[in-house]
Amino acid sequence: MTGSHETDFERIVRLAQAAGLAEVMTGTCYGTPALAVRGKTFARMKEAGILVVMCAREEKEMLIELAPELYFETGHYKGWPAMLVRLGVISDLELTQRLIAAWRQKAPKRLAASFPGPASP
Repeated sequence: MTGSHETDFERIVRLAQAAGLAEVMTGTCYGTPALAVRGKTFARMKEAGILVVMCAREEKEMLIELAPELYFETGHYKGWPAMLVRLGVISDLELTQRLIAAWRQKAPKRLAASFPGPASP
């Protein structure tokens, strides 16, 4: 989980870098720290301890049902291809998988195709 000296967003950046996600830039989205690929946000902090990640609606429904302790949504995100992640309880491995999936969703097709590994997590 998060080291005592590492902020939630520093953890997100570290995991994205370790995964080898190409062309990731840090910035802000709705006034909070965010990660983007070619100008398209794929993950952003909602508030302390909560990350918004982009994901397919079907995948979101499945993940929220399977692991409600990790994933959830508020009314604002219903019907939207994004879900909320509880950073205090998600493992680095699981969070990395979510970041890769979100990056693939927002990266241009050619760039996403260049990423090693299966297209679906």
